Amino acid sequence: MQYRKFGNTGVEISQLGFGCMRLPEYQTEEGQWQVDQDKTNEMLMKAYELGVNYFDSAFYYCHSNSEIAIGKALKPIRDKVYISTKCPMELVKSPEDYEKTLDKSLEKLGTDYIDFYHFWSINQKVFDEKIVPMKLMERALKLKEQGKIRHISFSFHDSPEALKHIIDHGYAMETVLLQYNLLDRANEEMIKYASEKGLGVVVMGPVGGGRLAVPTELSQKLGSGNLNTYELALRFVLGNPGVSCALSGMQNTDMVIKNAAVASLETPMTEEKWREVGQSMENLKKFSELYCTGCGYCQPCPKGINIPRIFEAYTYHNVYGLHELAKNTFNGYVNNEKNPGATSEMCINCGYCERKCPQKLKIRELLKKAESAIRAL
Repeated sequence: MQYRKFGNTGVEISQLGFGCMRLPEYQTEEGQWQVDQDKTNEMLMKAYELGVNYFDSAFYYCHSNSEIAIGKALKPIRDKVYISTKCPMELVKSPEDYEKTLDKSLEKLGTDYIDFYHFWSINQKVFDEKIVPMKLMERALKLKEQGKIRHISFSFHDSPEALKHIIDHGYAMETVLLQYNLLDRANEEMIKYASEKGLGVVVMGPVGGGRLAVPTELSQKLGSGNLNTYELALRFVLGNPGVSCALSGMQNTDMVIKNAAVASLETPMTEEKWREVGQSMENLKKFSELYCTGCGYCQPCPKGINIPRIFEAYTYHNVYGLHELAKNTFNGYVNNEKNPGATSEMCINCGYCERKCPQKLKIRELLKKAESAIRAL
């Protein structure tokens, strides 16, 4: 296992982190969900033996049982690993609630301290309207002085601009957990910025939440030979010099071994190769017959057709060769139980979308082609 400097925390973190959101579970006869403790112990200890020292959980993971399970599994090696967990911000109605929620996590984990305690899944609105006015960073710093928290962190879901705002104004923040992978590079510039500002950066979804875990021809398309797509995806994330750790939600020991092998490479991907792969991804899309940037200028469609979503599904199929992902994306949109997605069949030929498209795409024609191709998969 290779290790990296974790921002200015003074910690050396393993390149691979264990995301404890998908631990093996089973349902009791009474209908209660439980984590399979024996399998969890086996996986986490194997990860530790292979050099993983960062284990990430959260208050609600695995039907709220993840913290309990990893607390038990890591108890024999507690002082040799780093445990990360998260505070659900909807539970924080007052500054006191922040500490109460922390105490619940400490109890479930069976530990006296949490190494990296996150403000969970925040955006700029939560930061500006809750964290700042409630002075939660100041409270977190006091809890750090008391030894309950070793490092103050946040996980993030918002725009790159919002991330910059939080980095610039979140003076107590030491690490950030964010989304980044071959298919979603929106945070790439901000990863560099965060790293330059001294924050440790952990990436969630390095294989696209499993979307890049299946065998595809994407590696060949990107000139990366016979690499498995999941390995290429993991290497790409670790090839980013601003990334400290790639977090993988591993579900069995075989996945642990495979991912640890990639993270044990001294250079998973050179910076030159990383730039080459990134540019190749852009070129694949740019020089395809349908270059939709996802800007959303074509929205809102008067008939509710989510044009960027349909074109995204087609791009997965036509450009990247991710056929199953294309089909699942399209079907998930069309067959949504609460809000079924409209398709070209609803089009009234008003032409609004084509007048607004910066790429001058023949959207009405391409929508029919995209839908037909995906339905044929």
